[in-house]
Amino acid sequence: MVEDIPFEPVLELVGVLVGAMSGALAAVRKQFDVFGIVVLGWAAGLGGGMLRDVLIGAVPPVGIADWRLITTAVLGAFLMYFFHPRLERARRVIVVLDAGALAVFTVVGTVKGLEYGTTAVAAVIVGVMTGAGGGVLRDVLSGEVPVVLHDRQLYAIPSMLGAIGVAVCWSVGWRTPVVLSAVVVGIFALRVLSLRFRLHAPGPWRGRPGGQAGWSP
Repeated sequence: MVEDIPFEPVLELVGVLVGAMSGALAAVRKQFDVFGIVVLGWAAGLGGGMLRDVLIGAVPPVGIADWRLITTAVLGAFLMYFFHPRLERARRVIVVLDAGALAVFTVVGTVKGLEYGTTAVAAVIVGVMTGAGGGVLRDVLSGEVPVVLHDRQLYAIPSMLGAIGVAVCWSVGWRTPVVLSAVVVGIFALRVLSLRFRLHAPGPWRGRPGGQAGWSP
């Protein structure tokens, strides 16, 4: 229940802020005007939450209904609008912000799915789509290949593992802020480490010379 997780609204606000900052910074790098920066910040900060609410039947979606989340997204966009000069070329900053948003939204999305009485499998799917949704919308609107599909990066996999972890912890009654925060940190760390050490998901399966099968490099 929500009472068991009093920090969930705060966690979602943090995710919206971080996601909006990543979207706004991407818009700055594309030389969007102020309206475009705010729109992309809103989309990145709230896109995953709106997709989640549509999937679980929460009406109306938070992206157009919760003034606190909308205000937070706009605030994140304006923070980047005014303080971007040293960051606009730093793609690394976008990646780190996006990893944080992925981690937070995955946990929040999975928890909300479970709160709405979905099955564990459905909650995991909702969690992954919530985690990745904002980043996908940001990339599509800014004319980039969505990072979840790009260069076999470990993006959805950390999210999926984290969502499964939340579902398992939920089933055994481990619903404390400490446990959920640990899952957030785990998703974030796995995403960042995969980038640091250039870890990739396997490519298409294809045969090797001599009749041996194997993964493509």
